[in-house]
Amino acid sequence: MKNLKKHKGKISLTAAGAAMLAASLTPAATVSADHTFPDIPEDHMYHETIHDLYEAGVVNGYDDGTFSPADPVTRAQAAKMMAKILDLDTAPSGSYFSDVPEEAWYAGSVYALHEAGYIDGVGNGKFAPDKEITRAEFAELIVDAYEIERKEVDHPFEDVEEGSWYESAVETLYGHGLISGLSETEFGSKHKIKRGDFAWLLATTDYKFGNKLPKPDEDHFELSLMHTNDTHGHLDDIARRVTAVEEVREENPEALLLDAGDVFSGTLYFNEFKGQADLEFMNRMEYDLMTFGNHEFDLGSSPEGHKALADFVNHAEFPFVSSNVDFSQDENMAGLYKKYVSKLPSDGMAYNSIIKKVDGEEVGFFGLTTEETADISSPEDITFENYIETAEDRVAALEELGVDKIVALTHIGYDDNPAYDNDQMLAEVDGIDIIVGGHSHTALDEPVEITTDENGDPKDPTIVVQADQYGNYLGTLDVEFDEDGVVVGYAGELIDVSEKEEDPETAEILEGYAKQVEEVREEESGGVAAEAFPNPRGSEEDPSSVRNSETALGNLITDGMLAKAQEFNSETLAAFQNAGGIRTSIDEGPITIGEILQVMPFGNTLATIELSGAEVKQALEHSVSNAPDESGGFLQVAGLNYTYDSSEAVGERVKGVTIQQDGEWVTLAEDETYTIATNAFTAKGGDGYEVFAQAYEEGRVTDLGLSDWEVFRDYVAEKGTVEPVIEDRIQDVAGE
Repeated sequence: MKNLKKHKGKISLTAAGAAMLAASLTPAATVSADHTFPDIPEDHMYHETIHDLYEAGVVNGYDDGTFSPADPVTRAQAAKMMAKILDLDTAPSGSYFSDVPEEAWYAGSVYALHEAGYIDGVGNGKFAPDKEITRAEFAELIVDAYEIERKEVDHPFEDVEEGSWYESAVETLYGHGLISGLSETEFGSKHKIKRGDFAWLLATTDYKFGNKLPKPDEDHFELSLMHTNDTHGHLDDIARRVTAVEEVREENPEALLLDAGDVFSGTLYFNEFKGQADLEFMNRMEYDLMTFGNHEFDLGSSPEGHKALADFVNHAEFPFVSSNVDFSQDENMAGLYKKYVSKLPSDGMAYNSIIKKVDGEEVGFFGLTTEETADISSPEDITFENYIETAEDRVAALEELGVDKIVALTHIGYDDNPAYDNDQMLAEVDGIDIIVGGHSHTALDEPVEITTDENGDPKDPTIVVQADQYGNYLGTLDVEFDEDGVVVGYAGELIDVSEKEEDPETAEILEGYAKQVEEVREEESGGVAAEAFPNPRGSEEDPSSVRNSETALGNLITDGMLAKAQEFNSETLAAFQNAGGIRTSIDEGPITIGEILQVMPFGNTLATIELSGAEVKQALEHSVSNAPDESGGFLQVAGLNYTYDSSEAVGERVKGVTIQQDGEWVTLAEDETYTIATNAFTAKGGDGYEVFAQAYEEGRVTDLGLSDWEVFRDYVAEKGTVEPVIEDRIQDVAGE
């Protein structure tokens, strides 16, 4: 690791040397010995551990010199090793068991362990020395022998019977970070424990709770991450991103690749393939983890609901982490989510939290999605919990499992609305070491270090990163932890993907998707733009934006909504379109289907809503509540004109509203009822429109079931040639 920024003052956390018992996992390395069993070469996963135990006189091989790590352990062998490592007096002075003769090589060990209260017989005065010991029996033995503090913790093991004699021991070892299972949900209670696994758990427990073996060298640990966020279906540069990832992995094979959400929505690639094109490339790049962004829930109100999201998760060759999202009431997603902390996560599943083994160290991950998703997307029956409370709970749970290096993978925004959530406020929670974020599309050219809590008091550092948008950059982060799991150094950068060469194989795969997208992109709608219809966003030079000002494109879209709604209900007088649902501009010339789908990519449907004049005004107040700053909830309008004063207090800004009725412009009457067209997302209360949400709950919303982009397509096709027009439908009179 090079050029790490060193953190000077720090508050230490309690260190916990966590390890797992699983044949597929590599134990922590210890000091090597010269002795070598022929079947335990230097590259064997248990080489260092077994030779530490050999040097300490705890284990021996067979007469032929082998150790045979895959052989089961007998009760006699277990007794011999346990008595040795516990330094018990093994001089035989009698026997409690009829099948343990005093001259047996294990007799003293059995006697000593029985005297100490650590073992019993099998009944009828017998010990059964040749009987093979199970994983459950060894769990109970090792907890008793080391007098490990008993813990009651949640675990994922479905084969650990509730109330069983060994349940407490399994919970205790799991809670202290000493074991995992044979699989994600199977501890293997009745399985015979193997000599290699026995030796490793024995050594690891002694490192942590005993004094027979020397402690492993406590050295600083380095964690390397790559990260992306808010890619939104932008795949044109995906072959270059693959190259960037491969170059980082060539230098650092241990680097993890994370995504902070919002793969869904934004381009024709998503409209055509519903995330499956993106997923093929994510699988190809071997992403390690992803959390969910708000746009992953955009299709919830479609007839298929969250099926596309479920398909995305199910086909992923990596797991997802999501801690504050409740999927239990959604028929598509409920079966793909596990509420527990997983040490052995399966691909194509989502978990509350995940513990990954990286270079011999455990790193905990939890995921957060902005609570604002309920307002700005279509989660339907999926709900979201408070991010601070969730984060505090997850940190506590992971630390309880012995994890002292914790990463939050978030989609809440670096500097987003504090009334909802953001990463800078999250970083004030003690115990979070790294935040890999998304949602605000922020390009943090270098990591941000936060070292104070919500009261301004010093805390251990938290490092925050985010990598812009659309896959423009691949973020990298290297973090150095001390032996207590505290960040003591870091370095990071954003790699410009556009500067990389394309990976040839990836580029070839992309061609197949691009060809299909191009066919749709080039299809003409029948409408023609006499001039370009811009979709401005605010800047220092020009603050006007689709999200704070009337635009010609907003007028064109709402005119089409109003015209279509009037075909179904002639009483419809006005139309509202949330600015956040208008994503890009339209060029001069023939208007293609591709352009329309890029302008309106969210698959919303047209709806009508019955509102009183007072409720219409209340909605307009909400529309301009953030002005002159931008807001995705700012309403573009048709059939209605209004003035407001952005210098006035929020809720008192709207000054005059007129609505077109029977061909004439008349003042909005607060006690009259009006039919307004909008999209179903807004009609249900999206973007924080509580007045619309109430109307929806009261049955005053009618979803016409017409796709918004098709409504727009039909409108411009009917008009033929359309010209951009600003008609002073919305005017800010501040300063006049």
